[in-house]
Amino acid sequence: MSIVVTGATGQLGRHVVNQLLEKVPAEQITAVVRDEAKAADFGAKGVKIAVADYNTPETFDGLFAAGDKVLLISGNEFDKGRPAQHQVVIDAAKAAGVALLAYTSAPGSLKATLVDDHRATEKALLASGLPYALLRNGWYHENYTENLAPVLEHNAVVAAAGEGRVSSASRADYAAAAVAVLTGEGHENQTYELGGDTAWSFAEYAALIAEQTGKEIVYNSVPGEVLQGILTGAGVPEFFAGILVGVDESIAKGELVVDSGDLSRLAGRPTTPLSESLAAALKG
Repeated sequence: MSIVVTGATGQLGRHVVNQLLEKVPAEQITAVVRDEAKAADFGAKGVKIAVADYNTPETFDGLFAAGDKVLLISGNEFDKGRPAQHQVVIDAAKAAGVALLAYTSAPGSLKATLVDDHRATEKALLASGLPYALLRNGWYHENYTENLAPVLEHNAVVAAAGEGRVSSASRADYAAAAVAVLTGEGHENQTYELGGDTAWSFAEYAALIAEQTGKEIVYNSVPGEVLQGILTGAGVPEFFAGILVGVDESIAKGELVVDSGDLSRLAGRPTTPLSESLAAALKG
């Protein structure tokens, strides 16, 4: 039996594999990657490396075995039809008879266009008849803390989110929940709504940055079409800028407040405060 992680060298996948190494022997872990060179550090620790690509279905032939537990980390190629990519993994997992297929989805409360691919994948996973776990990940701290350059340049946090709040958490927090599901028992056919312990507003986020940098940082709440123009002007593709604006509009409606407590329960600890991730990002 292996614990198999797809997208293992991605930002979330790396956290998952590293945390798995703290819980189970390396030889029980299989990292699925597109570029073997990027997984050299995992291979050096004894992790099995499998090379496969969501866009090439035959690369998944025989990759899984009966009894495996699989984490399907959603793809990030928004323009390549993610549900079809994910279906490749679901079909291969079903053919092998895996014990569990966990999928990183999005909160049930979120209605933005971003979630359409996730809902389609959830539907396919449920239709497959496989034992599943839906890890409905909320927003990541890093979505903001890794994009501080324009904030610090203009002394402003700009969003189309009004006074909406976000229950974000760190990637390491979401990885801990995934690891708990992959290494624990009783998670079959469960749906987990995952978010940080404390929801924050963008005005509070601006104040945090000001406190940690000594700069005067303001929050500028702008209409969606203004944010769309700012993003495309900064080189973000029109299609993806539209997705980001849609998320902000959902935040304004309260759709990214996830208060189930599932994340800290699965992780076995409180979620990481935004201030801590921000401090780490500012240290660089």
